[in-house]
Amino acid sequence: MSHGTEKRVRNRHLTIRLSDEERAAIDAAAERAGLMPGSFARQVLLGAPAPRQVRRPPVEKRELARLLGELGRIGGNINQIARSLNTGVTVFTGEIDTALGGLRDIRAAVLKALGRVA
Repeated sequence: MSHGTEKRVRNRHLTIRLSDEERAAIDAAAERAGLMPGSFARQVLLGAPAPRQVRRPPVEKRELARLLGELGRIGGNINQIARSLNTGVTVFTGEIDTALGGLRDIRAAVLKALGRVA
């Protein structure tokens, strides 16, 4: 069973040996271009047009790692709020609003890092 049209079927392989550094450089360039490494190589080697739909958006990994840390911090705050509520301690709405506002900010930042509109 094949996918796509018969004209688009690729049934030949090209194998090349790369050092770890060369492979990392190709992967990084492909990610910056928003392409899979194979599509990136095809575009560079043959001047082939980019796929109609980019498979992966370029992502700022440092920014996503920072956001992951922020999510952990906010998750801890929400856990403390839930624990307080479960033990009958008064929780002020400002604390809940702050935690939810942080989640909204992170959502917007993740969408931005993925190249999407918040």
